[in-house]
Amino acid sequence: MHGEDKGLAADGTIRREGSVAHVAAPFAPVVEAVRVRVPEAFGPSRLHSAYLYGSIPRGTAIPGVSDLDLQVVLRDEPTDADRAAAAETAAALDADFSVIDGVGLLLSPVRVVLSEEERHDFGFFVACLCTPLLGEDLAAHLPRYRPTSLLARETNGDLELTLPRWRALAAEAATDEARLRLSRRVARRLVRSAFTLVMPVWGGWTSELRRSAGLFARFRPDAPERAAQVHAAAVTARTPSPDPAVLAMLIEDLGPWLAAEYTAAHGTKAPRHGG
Repeated sequence: MHGEDKGLAADGTIRREGSVAHVAAPFAPVVEAVRVRVPEAFGPSRLHSAYLYGSIPRGTAIPGVSDLDLQVVLRDEPTDADRAAAAETAAALDADFSVIDGVGLLLSPVRVVLSEEERHDFGFFVACLCTPLLGEDLAAHLPRYRPTSLLARETNGDLELTLPRWRALAAEAATDEARLRLSRRVARRLVRSAFTLVMPVWGGWTSELRRSAGLFARFRPDAPERAAQVHAAAVTARTPSPDPAVLAMLIEDLGPWLAAEYTAAHGTKAPRHGG
C-alpha cells in the first residue's frame, strides 16, 4: 500500500518503536518513579541499564487498563536478592499507581542480551522494542535489524514448545483472575506470532496488536477462519476474558495451527544453551 508506514528507517531497517516523548501525561509520574526506584532497588554495582517497553512508551496505553513493562539489565547474573528486589519494586509500583494494571519487571544480565545466540531474539527486543530509560543503551552494541525470515524464526519460532506450558497453566487456573491474566498473555503471543508469520512478506514491523491481526488477514486470505481467530485474540489481548472456552480456542485450536504454519514457513528457533 502506497505511503503505508512499515516501521522502517530510511535504510530499510526496523526503527525503534518507542520513546519517552510518547509517554502520555497520565503515565509520566509512573515513569519518573521508575527512574528513582529502580536504581534504589539494585544500586550502581548491580544495575547496568533499564528500559520501558510495551504500550506506555509507544503512546497507546489506556489508563487503568494497561500494564507497565520494564526490562532491567544487570551487570551479571541475577541473584535471589535481585529477584526479590524486582518483585518488591514491581508490587510497590502497582500498588502506588492506579493508572497501571500490573507491572512486569524482567531481569537479564548484559551477557545474555549481547550473546550471539540471542542476537535475533533478545538483542532485537532490546534494540528495537525497548525504550532506554537508565544507563547505557545496549542498542549501540547490536546490529540494525530487517524484517526477515530469520528474525521471524528467532523471535517466535518456539511456539510449539510453549503450548504445553500454557496447557498446564490453563489447567491450574482456578479463578477468573488467573484466567484473565493467562488469556491476555496467550493472546498477545499468538497475535505476535501470527504477525511475524507474514512479516517477511509484508516487509515491515509493528507491535500494535489490531494492526498485526489485520496484516495477518491481508496476507493469509486463504485462512479466513484463522484470521477471525487472530482478530479475536487481538481483542482478548486488550480486554482479557475469564471464559475457559476462550483459552481453549487460543491454546488448543489457534495455537497448534500457528505453530505448524510457523515451522513450515520459517523453521524452528535455534536451541538455546542448556535448553
